[in-house]
Amino acid sequence: MITTKEILIKAKNASKNMITLTEAQKREALQFMADALIRNTDNILKKNALDIEKAKGVISDVMIDRLKLTKERIKAMADGIINVSMLPDPVGKVLEENLRDDGLLIRKVSVPMGVVGIIYESRPNVTSDAAALCVMSGNACVLRGGKEAFESSNEIVNAMKEGLREANICEDVINLIQDTSRESANEMMVANGFIDILIPRGGAGLINACVKNATVPCIHTGTGICHIYAEKTADLNTAVKIIENAKTSRPSVCNAAEVLLIDEQIADKLLPMVKDVLVDKRIKNNLDPVELRLCEKAVKIIGGRRANEEDFDTEFLDYILAVKIVDGVESAIEHINTHSTSHSEAIITQDPVSSRKFTRLIDSSSVYVNASTRFTDGGEFGLGCEMGISTQKLHARGPMGLKELTTYKYIIKGNGNIR
Repeated sequence: MITTKEILIKAKNASKNMITLTEAQKREALQFMADALIRNTDNILKKNALDIEKAKGVISDVMIDRLKLTKERIKAMADGIINVSMLPDPVGKVLEENLRDDGLLIRKVSVPMGVVGIIYESRPNVTSDAAALCVMSGNACVLRGGKEAFESSNEIVNAMKEGLREANICEDVINLIQDTSRESANEMMVANGFIDILIPRGGAGLINACVKNATVPCIHTGTGICHIYAEKTADLNTAVKIIENAKTSRPSVCNAAEVLLIDEQIADKLLPMVKDVLVDKRIKNNLDPVELRLCEKAVKIIGGRRANEEDFDTEFLDYILAVKIVDGVESAIEHINTHSTSHSEAIITQDPVSSRKFTRLIDSSSVYVNASTRFTDGGEFGLGCEMGISTQKLHARGPMGLKELTTYKYIIKGNGNIR
């Protein structure tokens, strides 16, 4: 088995070749990568079946859904690569220009990061998304997926390497760490001189480990304790529709709602409607019901399980929703800014004053008015796909696309100028 250190060396060398590629070469490479994915669909599905079999009884059903691939999902992965290939090249752009009185021309120009490291968990589609974004932005990538998805990710990488070879581009541009132990993740966190930026995509444990141990620059992504606040002027039917989508359309992803806040002036009407849609009707239709964990006031209205303090600080990634009744927009804002992971928050309202206050004062990367938090996604934001959702403020925030995988340098042109 090739070691993590050997892979890091290969990626560093390959990154130097990436700088020389033209826009046309990068677009062609992505086309070949997408074609290779489709061509290798059967092989990928066979390997994915092995991963799923090993995962049964080890991870939850909703997490197995994140792991599972189908022909349709592989086609969507290939389409995502094609979408990235059609986006504007982010490299070589003149971001700022200043011509001094003495004739010295100072330009700020976008350039690739170099080597991008990604540590992620059981979502094999991240493998193709990350590789596509790195190639189009002129970076080499080192991917370290979770052990639950290793066979799937390895076969996806093999297919994309096949595409790179067809495009006459060094296949070491895309690399998958073969060691799935924690040691390989730790090696990446301290790979100074080899990894230029590290992006962890996963739960709080992974993010915290990177924050604590990484000596390479690190982007905090992923963990999403996302809130929906139904303000007192909210249209109740609209609120129910948004809440249902944000919680149940795919509960295992980071942009799913985990906490519902309801204004006390509409709680008596809205809470029974929410219970009807998330619990009663889902049971009737043989769907997984949402377990509502209710604050003391909410329990008195619809009955059920009482929430504890930890429920409002938990990313459930499951059919569970913490519910709290608040006494106005200020209380909702205070609760969210105290308990949020700065991912995505939404207000449902018909009051423009409350809307403006909420969007101005909520300190999260994506803030919605009358829309589901499930839109926080690179594809939905027009980025083709995403490297992750950054919940920090430097250097990237929100869904990370091509631009967020570049940095810049200054190019200064003179005519014998001296200082």
